[in-house]
Amino acid sequence: MNEPGVLLTARAMVLHDLAVRGFDDAVMVSVLEDAVAGRQWWLDQWPDGAEHIAGLVAQDVQDRLVDSGVRWPRCTACDDLHDHELRIEPELGPDPHWVCERAGISVAPLGHLT
Repeated sequence: MNEPGVLLTARAMVLHDLAVRGFDDAVMVSVLEDAVAGRQWWLDQWPDGAEHIAGLVAQDVQDRLVDSGVRWPRCTACDDLHDHELRIEPELGPDPHWVCERAGISVAPLGHLT
């Protein structure tokens, strides 16, 4: 996939997951746009790393939201009553998916949260 396509696909995947959890307002979309723009340089430096971009964008958005006190996406897949978020695995790799680290379960591929 070409460079713009990789970034647009990553944006679409993360936007879907933001939207299904009610985080698709203007502020959150701006955070996503900043993350995508920030990964442009990374992709320019390492074009062979295109398969990693979607997971990195998701992690960037998640990190920025955590820094502002927002946990996204919250885990609704396990029985743990303590509030916690899902994490992207692999941290650097193809086919990123959301996992609940507390329960050790895969919840959904990136772009397919419900």
